[in-house]
Amino acid sequence: MSKSVLVIEDEPNIIEAISFILSRDGWRVASHSNGVDAVEAVEHRKPDLVILDVMLPGRSGYDILRELRAKENTGKLPVLMLTARGQTKDRALAEEIGASRFMSKPFSNAEVLEAVNALIAL
Repeated sequence: MSKSVLVIEDEPNIIEAISFILSRDGWRVASHSNGVDAVEAVEHRKPDLVILDVMLPGRSGYDILRELRAKENTGKLPVLMLTARGQTKDRALAEEIGASRFMSKPFSNAEVLEAVNALIAL
């Protein structure tokens, strides 16, 4: 049975790159590109892992992560947060809210693959 990932990201080139990398590794990849109903998308798709961008249209990734962590059915879901701003305060906030891992853009294919496989192995 293949693992599934939901990529919540609004930049098509990043969605395409992540989808390509993970599909090649046997993942089933779905994407969602706005923050407004991202939590509903997670609950509907029930992925094994979420890759979540910090800056999304309609709602920030931080707010989405807070809501996911507050819910019983998504509280323990592995979440890899992506941000274009890799400042220490962004990383600290992501960890405080409950991000499983944090990655700054741009990232390499190998970094993404290593991160998702490490998270799913936990």
